[in-house]
Amino acid sequence: MHKPLNDLTSSMSGKTQPDSTRRDVRTEPFSHQDSPDKAEREALLLAACDPEDGSLFPDGEWVQPPLLYQHALRKLQDEIESIRQEWKSAEGFSPIEHIKTRIKEPSSILNKLERLGADADAEQMADQVHDIAGMRIVFPFVTDVYLLLERIWQSPELHILWIRDYIMEPKSNGYRSLHVLVSVPIILGGAEFRVRVEVQMRTLAMDFWASLEHILLYKYDRRVPEHLEQELASAAGAAGELDHKMLALRSEVLSLSDEDERSGK
Repeated sequence: MHKPLNDLTSSMSGKTQPDSTRRDVRTEPFSHQDSPDKAEREALLLAACDPEDGSLFPDGEWVQPPLLYQHALRKLQDEIESIRQEWKSAEGFSPIEHIKTRIKEPSSILNKLERLGADADAEQMADQVHDIAGMRIVFPFVTDVYLLLERIWQSPELHILWIRDYIMEPKSNGYRSLHVLVSVPIILGGAEFRVRVEVQMRTLAMDFWASLEHILLYKYDRRVPEHLEQELASAAGAAGELDHKMLALRSEVLSLSDEDERSGK
């Protein structure tokens, strides 16, 4: 689901809601581009394919280190860390709890192609697997997710290709997270490239639930018994309620702090 940023932020409430009246917010539409640029595609094929027969991941490993993705993740992490430090300097704290990055393992790429019903070849991988480079950013509060989304949106270097908002509209199993496909510029060997990185942003409660679900999916080879699926959906609802409760408490604390400041306490 692709939504304009204003629609995403307008439904968030509280003191930490992004305020577009104070900033220049980019309003051009997303490109909705899933496929890689030519340079990324060529580099991906070199890293993943046998140079003689073109087979994908011979011996189940990368043929060459996926340098483009490594550099893109490093570049994006530097950008996010800069925002994190800026927030910390201005507010005394950073709303980002932690950041994790990873490059998808060949076995995971092949499994995803199989789940998608796609052939296990290089072109299908380039067009169908958008999260070869992945970043997960975890926050204490749900409104902070959208604060960072706005900062990414405003960046002159980072381009948002699409947004899939599973926080506003959770998946049927209860999964909640904000997925953003970002085009990241890097310079390698004197040439400039744009590389896709999928960013997942979620709260601590969402992350705890997703980690537990991942363990169960691995345990049952993605065929979780029906009663466990129901329990997982119920737990997802409880995690959502916890997020809302903590956000309400935060708003109350901030309101009391403002009252103290006005009264001179």
